[in-house]
Amino acid sequence: MDSPTSSPSADNFHSVYVDAVPPTLPAQKAEVGLKKVLHLINGEHYSGAERVQDLLGLRLPEFGYHADFACVKPGKFATSRRATECQVFELAMRHRFDLWRSRDVVGLVQEHGYQIIHAHTPRTALLAMLAARSCDAQFVYHVHSPTSRDSTRRLTNWMNQQVESWAMFQAARLITVSNSLSRHLAQLHVPMTKVRVVHNGVPSLSDVPQRDAPNGSWTIGCVALFRPRKGIEVLLHALANLRGQGHDVRLRAVGPFETPEYQREIETLVAKLNLQHAIDWVGFTQDVNRELFQMDLFVLPSLFGEGLPMVVLEAMAAGVPVIASDVEGACEAIQPGFDGLLAIPADVDDLTMKISSVVSGEVDWLSLRQTALLRQRESFSDRSMAGGTAAVYDELLG
Repeated sequence: MDSPTSSPSADNFHSVYVDAVPPTLPAQKAEVGLKKVLHLINGEHYSGAERVQDLLGLRLPEFGYHADFACVKPGKFATSRRATECQVFELAMRHRFDLWRSRDVVGLVQEHGYQIIHAHTPRTALLAMLAARSCDAQFVYHVHSPTSRDSTRRLTNWMNQQVESWAMFQAARLITVSNSLSRHLAQLHVPMTKVRVVHNGVPSLSDVPQRDAPNGSWTIGCVALFRPRKGIEVLLHALANLRGQGHDVRLRAVGPFETPEYQREIETLVAKLNLQHAIDWVGFTQDVNRELFQMDLFVLPSLFGEGLPMVVLEAMAAGVPVIASDVEGACEAIQPGFDGLLAIPADVDDLTMKISSVVSGEVDWLSLRQTALLRQRESFSDRSMAGGTAAVYDELLG
C-alpha cells in the first residue's frame, strides 16, 4: 500500500499530511493541558497491534496525554479506529528504508508540539529514532511480538530484527507487552534498565450475555489476520478430526487473509478435508465482540510470534473460553485449567484433544468462562494498559 509520495521540506508538509479521519468523524483538538504524543504506526491493517494503539488513543487522556497517529502504510486503521478525537496523518513510505520521512516526522513534532514519539513497528522505530535526534521529543518503542520470529520469511525477519535492534538501543524507553518478550530482549543484550512491561488490555464488557454450556452443537471461533504464522491449518485438521470422532462442531473464522495466495492455499486445504460446509468465513469486521458472542469456544492456534494476543483478551472479556497455543504471551494470559487451556504449537493431535476435552464435558466449560471473565477484568483492562503506558511517559517527562 506504499505510495510514491515525495518527501517535502518541513515548511510545506501540510500539502502531504492528508488528515485521514473520515469526513463524518472529524478529529477534535486535544484537550487543553494534555501532553501530546505522536504514535508512529503502520496502519495498513486493523488487527491486534492496531487495537492496542486505538485503545491507547481512547484511554490516555485519563492520564494526562493526548495521542495522534501517523501511518506509514495508510490503510484500515484510519477508518476503523474508535479514537476519533485523535488526528491521523498519512505518511506513506515508499519502502522500509524511505528514511527521508524522518524529516516529515520532525515537521509534525515541531508544528503540533509532540513531546514523545512512540513507535510500534521496526520501520516506524527507524523513523522515530532518526527524528528524535533532530528535535526535543523523546523516543519510546513498543515491542508487540518477537520480530525474529514474526513471520515465515526468514530474510524479512532478519532485516526487521537488525533494524529493530539498532533502534532499541537508541530508544529512551522500551515497552514490552509481556514478560516473555522482556526476556527475549534480554537475550538480545538490550539494557533492561530501559525496558518496562505493560500488558495489553481490552475493555471489560458490561453486557456479556448469560449462557449455559452448549448442548450438542458447538461453534469454535478464530479471529485473526490469517497468515501462515497463525496456524489455521492446524485448526482445520483438528476440526476434521473432531467431526470424524462424531463431535458436532463447526468453525467461525473472523478476519481477512494477508494475501490472496494464502487464501487460495487454505481454500484448497478446506476442500481436501471436506470442510466446505462446516466453516463460516466472516472476513474483516469492526465489531469483534458481536462475533465472539456467537462462539462457544475460541481457538488461537498460533505457531509462534505472539506477544500478548489482544484477541485472546477480547475472548475472555466476552466470556468465551480460550484454547491457545503455548507461545509467548498467550501463556501469561491463560492459566491452564482455570480460565482456558494451552495446546502444543503445531500439534494437531494435542489441539484435537484439548478441544475434545471441553466439548465432551471433561473440562467444565462454565467454570472456564467465569474465571476468564474475572481474570480479564482484574488483570488485562484497557485502563490498566493506558495507565502503564502513561507511567512510562511520566518517567521521561517528569
